[in-house]
Amino acid sequence: MAEFSQNRSKRRDGEVLGGAVDFLLANARLVLGVGGAAVLGIATLAVKRLIDRATSPRDEDDTKGDAPCLEDSWQDLSLLKATPRLQSRPPPAALSQPVPPPAPSLSAPEGPADTGPQTSPLLSSPAPPLCLTFQEKLLAFERDHVTVPGAHVSLAKQLAGDIALELQAYLRNKFPDLPFGALVPGGPLYEGLQVGAADPVRLLVPLALEPGLWSLVAGSDTVAQDPRCWAVRRTQLEFRPRGSSPWDRFLVGGYLSSRVLLELLRKALTASVNWPAIGSLLGCLIRPCVASDELLLEVQHECLELTVAVLLAVAGAQDGDLLLAWPLEGLAGNLWLQDWYPAEAARLRALDEQDAGTRRRLLLLLCAVCRSHPALWRLGRDRLAQVVLRLGEQEADWAEEALGEHFLQALELLLSSLERASLPSHFNRSVNLLDGLREEEIDDLGFALYHGLQAPEGLL
Repeated sequence: MAEFSQNRSKRRDGEVLGGAVDFLLANARLVLGVGGAAVLGIATLAVKRLIDRATSPRDEDDTKGDAPCLEDSWQDLSLLKATPRLQSRPPPAALSQPVPPPAPSLSAPEGPADTGPQTSPLLSSPAPPLCLTFQEKLLAFERDHVTVPGAHVSLAKQLAGDIALELQAYLRNKFPDLPFGALVPGGPLYEGLQVGAADPVRLLVPLALEPGLWSLVAGSDTVAQDPRCWAVRRTQLEFRPRGSSPWDRFLVGGYLSSRVLLELLRKALTASVNWPAIGSLLGCLIRPCVASDELLLEVQHECLELTVAVLLAVAGAQDGDLLLAWPLEGLAGNLWLQDWYPAEAARLRALDEQDAGTRRRLLLLLCAVCRSHPALWRLGRDRLAQVVLRLGEQEADWAEEALGEHFLQALELLLSSLERASLPSHFNRSVNLLDGLREEEIDDLGFALYHGLQAPEGLL
């Protein structure tokens, strides 16, 4: 009888609680919608079962029913976890695609918006990284670090031409007895081989030597025994004695000294030329670089920076060859350095025109990569150009798709040359372009190239 009364009391309490739940769910269905009412109903049912287990006495039936109750509890939680969540809008990139209708909202009725940060699942997840090939990374590097805007090229050419005219007028007024030729700007900027502002414009100052009074002697036949250079010897002294040529005052031991001429022009550029006045006339700032052994002019314009290298030159042994007054050391200090740049640029251009190749683009990429590297900057354009010339004549496919492969081949060729400590010049096999490097510098270059071949992306 007592059990019956207790069960009846429990049923009465259940009927009261059930009525309250029905009333609450009926009103929640109107306010929260079907989805919200479902969530509220499940939560209310779970609370009701917890109250029943707390208030009812523990008997055998309850002990037997513990497992089902526990089972119901985690199933209720699984139902709560399985309820659909609010779906975020599709990303803006899919505006051209049909947009599905939004799912029913599970949130409360419209009211004051929550000011806390809300992150959409689609928007918060990071975009997957793009797996670019080395070829694609190389082309991106070329676009960002190698290509020079056409407007900058035009402005640089204009400034270089104006500076050449001003300097030529100065030399004629300062040294009227010295027959200088017309100053001609040139170099990578005019050949499409410019890499940023680091490559200087070559401003050639030719010396007009009298025919028949001068002859060339190969550097390997002089005391210096340097195959890179030539000596300019004064001849016909018995018929045209010393002093009959305006260039005779620059003779050292019967040879025209490049060092003496360099010092003369250096003093003129640093002390005599009124660069502030010329710069204000041209709309830029011009300053001679006194810290360099070369004759360099630093030009600063509001749109770009430019370096102009003033090069004294005489005609070489063959048509088109040039010999430059270069700051050489030791016994070669009075000799004239063979300039291979015109021949290199002409050969690369001819090879690319034959098959619409990318040899010059490869040279630009190598120069840009090595110039910004703490060890590879020692290679220089002259050594890199020789490597590209050798590959350019050996390999057949020079389409853009093979540019990355040729880049790695150039690194391998450089590494093998460093292992042998030998990189012969393309135009003079007796000249080793690695002779000017010390042993520790060669080791640093080899180490950097080895790691560059292991992970070439790290060079970009």
